[in-house]
Amino acid sequence: MKTVVIYNSQTGFTKRYAQWIAEATEADCLELSEAKKKSMAAYEAIIFGGWACAGGISKLSWFKSNIDKWADKKLIAFCVGGGPIDNPEIEPTLKWNFKESEFKKVNVFYCPGGFNYEKMSVPSKLMMKIFIKTLKSKKNKTEEEEEMIKMISSSYDISDKKYIEPILECLKK
Repeated sequence: MKTVVIYNSQTGFTKRYAQWIAEATEADCLELSEAKKKSMAAYEAIIFGGWACAGGISKLSWFKSNIDKWADKKLIAFCVGGGPIDNPEIEPTLKWNFKESEFKKVNVFYCPGGFNYEKMSVPSKLMMKIFIKTLKSKKNKTEEEEEMIKMISSSYDISDKKYIEPILECLKK
């Protein structure tokens, strides 16, 4: 199946997953700005990856604007975020990014990445500092909030090739 993996990455985690998927499937791998200039007519499967930002998936609107045009193709979207794979908020958040009609046409996945403060944009760093400060100042923090503060206070990497397995399985179906 002729496949393309298109990604938008800020600090490298989404790019890494896109490259892993492309290598495993012998797919073309394109950064979003390059993909926007190309026709997707020759592809049977289109995989889009974006990073998580405040519950949204970065640059997803471009992918969503093409869903109806790509009705004859297998469509997969994946989101890379800083939380662990077993976070119960992931599935509802992924669904929230799509209208019900869109969600029925796209297979959606989550891949844990991490934080790389050294590669983050200044606005993203500032947003994270404010979020951490707000979380730290909260009284009666839950155990999950305490763990989150520890986790996101510095750079870390929890990405792993094993997290692309569900995407690869979906592509085979």
